[in-house]
Amino acid sequence: MTDQSIRPVDWIEGVVQRNKDKVYRTALAIMHNVADAEDVFQDAFIKLLEKQPHFESFEHEAAWLIRVTVNLCKSRLRSFTRKNTQPLLDSYPAKAEEQHDLIQLVSSLPLKYKTVIHLYYYEGYSIKEIAGITGRKASTIGNHLARARLKLKGYLED
Repeated sequence: MTDQSIRPVDWIEGVVQRNKDKVYRTALAIMHNVADAEDVFQDAFIKLLEKQPHFESFEHEAAWLIRVTVNLCKSRLRSFTRKNTQPLLDSYPAKAEEQHDLIQLVSSLPLKYKTVIHLYYYEGYSIKEIAGITGRKASTIGNHLARARLKLKGYLED
């Protein structure tokens, strides 16, 4: 990786370019609201600027940003004002119309299942990588993934 102290503007630009889609998709999948997802997206990169951590690789950089994004989403979802408002998202980010219902079903899952489903299927992380990102045991992530699949299967069979 490049030396961050030489050109911080170039460094942050590179980090944003490499991770912007992944961070935004993760925030949108959890928040279900474009405005909140954009706020979380911005806050994640502000945290990056504040901390300016040294990353061993691009994968480490992406994992750090995803973890920060998930934690910021959790904090926003726990906030008092968030609990007392209704979401405004009328359309979900789906490539095909058939995916709309599936995305709605995933969105209706509890946060711990929704996060694991998103990171596993949409971002392509392994169970071990998700465990590292979320700070949980791999067996817990595997259980959450299995339970989320069962819930989705039950919804789809109905």
